[in-house]
Amino acid sequence: MKKLFIYSLFFGVLVSCKSNIYRNESDSIRKQFRKVKKTIFHKESVPLSNGKNPEWINTVNFNLRKPNFIILHHTAQNSLEQTIRTFTLSRTQVSAHYVISDDGKVVQMLNDYLRAWHGGNAIWGKNTDINSASIGIELDNNGSEPFSEEQISSLIALLTRLKKEYNIPTTNIIAHSDIAPSRKSDPSAFFPWKRLSELGFGIWPDAAIENAPENFDAILALRIIGYDTRNLSAAIRAFKLHYIQNEVDDVLNEKTINTIYSIYKKQ
Repeated sequence: MKKLFIYSLFFGVLVSCKSNIYRNESDSIRKQFRKVKKTIFHKESVPLSNGKNPEWINTVNFNLRKPNFIILHHTAQNSLEQTIRTFTLSRTQVSAHYVISDDGKVVQMLNDYLRAWHGGNAIWGKNTDINSASIGIELDNNGSEPFSEEQISSLIALLTRLKKEYNIPTTNIIAHSDIAPSRKSDPSAFFPWKRLSELGFGIWPDAAIENAPENFDAILALRIIGYDTRNLSAAIRAFKLHYIQNEVDDVLNEKTINTIYSIYKKQ
């Protein structure tokens, strides 16, 4: 009961804090909370189809969702202000937990334990509901220019905290393009994945890439890594956007196969 009270208080504070900033958004939160509250505190058993009536016995062992992935995006917009406006209009149906501006400013838009709408229709391995398992970070960048040093510095600081706090696996820090290769290409080829991997955020091919075995199945390996290969060209392109940034195409050549093998071995 103590935990129920704490979570109830948490949601109440969350709603009240929002009310003076975005009234329309707060109304939406209140409606969602009322719907969730009915489920959380509902104690009337609903009979099963076989006539059995489940007995309700409270447990104190539970928590909110625990994020297990971090998905990195670029905003494809021209300013932090434009992105924030997009993420605070109900009609856009899109959001993220954090937005980092070009000058390094970090804006948090949603509690880490809540589900943002940043991944869209996406798949990674057997996970078909990435939003429910991830934290979304948007970098203020239009996709056609390098990311600033201030921005990457803030991103590294944020990743350091999030990875430690939620015990995020190194392999689970990935790109929007990785989970939605047929639809997305962010963050762009300018994103410094190699630098981040050296700090423990994501993985990178070995410095000396060895040749894959003759019987190595690169397409199966892509699926094992996590890529949705139903659109194979898109999957190969997304892989290269992440790991072979100077050769972003859908050609499955020897270099690409060997790089896939290098990443496959790190899973």
